[in-house]
Amino acid sequence: QVQLVESGGGLVQAGGSLRLSCAASRSIFNTYTIGWYRQTPGMQRELVARITIVGSTNYADTVKGRFTISRDRAEAVVYLQMAGLKPEDTAVYYCNALGVATANGVSGRFPWGQGTQVTVSA
Repeated sequence: QVQLVESGGGLVQAGGSLRLSCAASRSIFNTYTIGWYRQTPGMQRELVARITIVGSTNYADTVKGRFTISRDRAEAVVYLQMAGLKPEDTAVYYCNALGVATANGVSGRFPWGQGTQVTVSA
């Protein structure tokens, strides 16, 4: 069964930190590059970080140097450590296996979960 479950969001002050968790089914974890996406109302979902099955990472310029994506092979969990948070990081954060690249960004391969809300106060 395809499963991706996000957790760890919350309310934090600017400059603070949060760690998000993405519990993936073993089949997804072992097969696909997994990314963390975020979405604000009225905006396209944005891919902010990705990690391959061998641990190579890539970040959007907006989060580079502040966010760190990692994976725990034993637990089949992908983490997003967020530091130096800014109010503009406020969004619902989702994880998914990467889909196809389009003019609007990179899609998700599987149905989206509920996401986890991150709110950064000024």
